[in-house]
Amino acid sequence: MKKCELYLLRFDPILKEKVWGGKKLKQLFNKNSPSDETGESWEISDVEGSGSIVSNGKFKGRSLKWLMEEYNTRLVGEKVFDRFGTKFPLLIKFIDAAENLSVQLHPNDEIAQKRHNSFGKTEMWYIMQADKDAELILGFKEVLTEQKYIKLVETNKLLSALNSERVQVGDSFIIKPGLVHAIGAGVVLAEIQQTSDITYRIYDWDRTSDSGEKRELHTDLALEAIDLSKNRDFRINFDLKPNQSSEIITTRYFKTNIIQLESTVKRDYSSRDSFVILMGVEGEAIVKHGDNREVLKQGESILIPAEIHEITIEGINSKILEVSL
Repeated sequence: MKKCELYLLRFDPILKEKVWGGKKLKQLFNKNSPSDETGESWEISDVEGSGSIVSNGKFKGRSLKWLMEEYNTRLVGEKVFDRFGTKFPLLIKFIDAAENLSVQLHPNDEIAQKRHNSFGKTEMWYIMQADKDAELILGFKEVLTEQKYIKLVETNKLLSALNSERVQVGDSFIIKPGLVHAIGAGVVLAEIQQTSDITYRIYDWDRTSDSGEKRELHTDLALEAIDLSKNRDFRINFDLKPNQSSEIITTRYFKTNIIQLESTVKRDYSSRDSFVILMGVEGEAIVKHGDNREVLKQGESILIPAEIHEITIEGINSKILEVSL
């Protein structure tokens, strides 16, 4: 029996409380959270224990995992399925940092596979809102030896060696494995990353829990994975052209474009052997495929299956991230 046709898929946001989370995911994006410490909205996830559930259409209530197993190449494309099997390869988030996140880094594929049987974690950030003077921590001010790094950690002076970057709406960054980083207080961003939840925390602002305990640090695990160079290739420069899909970055893990909508844009995906994810980062748009019509607001996401080759997007003064493999 022929399987049902796929359509523009939406998923229930998976909201994550964090010690550094705030109210902006509710205030800006109308996320349905009872908490004032909501740090992350996982929009599309195949992470074990936090898998996405379809929220619209005939597959409402079905899991992303079920879709992967039932529709595989029709959902993600032949090349993607050959590479990743039934594991959806990307994790899509919106993040609100009311306070500074921990200073952290992520392992590459080799280390993550060896230690955690997981993908590594390459990620990309797009700044959606930033308070005045808001910053990110990205890398070190100067090259460090392993011995100097360890001494900074042991003497609680790591902050003095960290590089900070002021940010504003529209800034984009690539966070490669090993790069020390932290999202600063007052930043809301869209995050595209490999399907991985492996993080090595190396500094946490001396925060303590209600019981007075500090969160665990991963100093020893981080040593093999950390980049101690004076890395400055994290800021992404790109051109923004009205009513066109403009490339932000292409990596071996994902390709991210941005569409600045001033009217109607038609997108032809017939040459892509991949799913496409649309993330609303500014304004509001209408996404259409045949009789299928979905409104995409800021802070929302839509998964376009690989078997859908053409869509139309209508909007004015809107920006959408367009993500694929």
